Amino acid sequence: MNGSVLEDHFRFEELRVACAEIQEAIGRALFERVAAGEVPTEALMLTEDAAARLKRLVLSRRRQTLPPVVTHDVADEAGDPILRQLRAGGLRNQREDRVKVVYHPDFITQTSPLFGIDYDQFVRGCHLGVFPSYYEPWGYTPAECTVLGVPSITSDLAGFGAFIQANLPDHDNQGLFVLQRRRVPRERTLEQLTHRLFHFTQLSRRQRIELRNRVERCSELLDWENLAANYFKAHRLARRRLAERLGGAVAAVEEG
Repeated sequence: MNGSVLEDHFRFEELRVACAEIQEAIGRALFERVAAGEVPTEALMLTEDAAARLKRLVLSRRRQTLPPVVTHDVADEAGDPILRQLRAGGLRNQREDRVKVVYHPDFITQTSPLFGIDYDQFVRGCHLGVFPSYYEPWGYTPAECTVLGVPSITSDLAGFGAFIQANLPDHDNQGLFVLQRRRVPRERTLEQLTHRLFHFTQLSRRQRIELRNRVERCSELLDWENLAANYFKAHRLARRRLAERLGGAVAAVEEG
């Protein structure tokens, strides 16, 4: 874990605790003054000590460098393909950047000092999963999003994307967006992805909630009771083909 990231995290948590304590104190003071028949003012709500404490915390969080893009110390930062792409795209977490990046090259677990939550909780807290895979036999990440009620973007070169296309005709309306990558120019795929991302940003909070509910209803498609038959079928097919190859080899030996 990058030292400056941990330091920022601890300072942020310190600020969170301070705000919670000040909020509780203001609540008590507000109740006491109103109960005494007074109409409190802003000056009476925030004490000098509380204001000084907040000012000290705000100043302690100011930094002379840009916030790190990656949360960990990467062995070959100059050669890391993700970091290279971020630099090439000008994504450096500058104040004026409308897109901020947090690259976390590690598993998310409850024991992580940065998150302190399980992976499932982290996924549920996301608005959208974006996995425009070039190739994946299946692709568990968009499937996990579906089970947890999070809309996602996949591609028709991923097994999951092909499965959704074959089994869910109105998948786009259900929050499962499948990009066309099979025999399609890269520029066209990028246009589709850009359109999907922009369209999602235009949804209201109520529309996003409705979309999450529709996504979660699709999780029945991924129930093991439905998918298990495909695994058993594949297993039987593999055994039959193996038997055919072995049978042919045995026959060739016998003829020899």
